[in-house]
Parts: sequence; C-alpha cells; structure tokens
Amino acid sequence: MKPEQRQKFLIVLTLVAAGLFVGVNYVFTPLANLWSARSGQIKELRTKVGDGKKLVTREAAIRSHWNDMLANALPDSTSLAEQQMLKSLDNWAHSSGAEIASIMPQWKSDSTNYMTLNCRVEASGTLGKLSQFLYSIEKSPALKVDSAALSVHDNTGQQLTLGLQISGLALMKPATQGK
Repeated sequence: MKPEQRQKFLIVLTLVAAGLFVGVNYVFTPLANLWSARSGQIKELRTKVGDGKKLVTREAAIRSHWNDMLANALPDSTSLAEQQMLKSLDNWAHSSGAEIASIMPQWKSDSTNYMTLNCRVEASGTLGKLSQFLYSIEKSPALKVDSAALSVHDNTGQQLTLGLQISGLALMKPATQGK
C-alpha cells in the first residue's frame, strides 16, 4: 500500500473511530438511559392505573367501610371519648361479672385528622366471665383489641387475670373556614 493511501486510510479510520466514540458516548448511551427511564415511568404509571381501577371497582365497599368508621368512631373531644370508653368497659365488666383491676388510657396523636385512644385494661374473673368480657369488647365497632394476655391468679386455675391493650379511633372534624 502506498503511503498516501495508507495516510488516507488511517485518517478515515481515525474519523470513523472518533465518530463511533462520539456516537456511543454522546448519542447512544444517553438515548438508552432515557429509554430505560421512560420504560420505568411507563411501568410505574401502568401500575398506578391498575391500582386506580381496582379502587374504582371497590368504591362502594370502601365508602361503606368509611361510613361505618365515621359512625362508630369515638367523639373528637378527648374527655368525652375517655368517658365513653370507661363507661362501656364498666358496663361490659358489670354484665359479664368480670372485675376491672386497672384502666390506663393514653392518647396518641399521629396526625391532625385523627387520634387514637390506647388503653391498657387489667381484669380478673373466671374463664367464662373473662371470655364474655372480651367478647363484648370485640363486638364493639368502636374499639379494637390489639393484644391480650391471660394469666392464672390462683393455684386451682379458677381465677384468671386478663391483660388487654385496646384502642379506639377518634376522627377530628376539619376546621371550618369562614365564607
């Protein structure tokens, strides 16, 4: 090969290599990254649309559950809510024959929209009385039993102690704004 032809060949080869370098690093790679990002966004949007369609199909059940929660929530006044819970616990204990040893209510506010009244309850009695007391609490739509612990109070196993952690939901009314 002649030196002039070799020189032209090397120049063309260098230009092709430089063009490939620029093409790969400044055109192909950014486009591939953009394509991958768009694919991820499309996948995420399809998932959100699917979730939205599922919510729309379950709208009636969700609204019914929400209306039940609104109807059965504790009052938004802390003193009224505590009074309602204590009165209910006392009524259930009286009707079941269980004896309440202690009640320790505690408010927890995680949001401006709702508060939860967590209550530790210690009750004693026979297995039948305590199970009826627990059933009454579980049957209440306003309260939820978070945990329960049963322990023997005497040697014969007739007197038991029931430790409960229960909670109730109080929904805060939105602040009304002047019109």
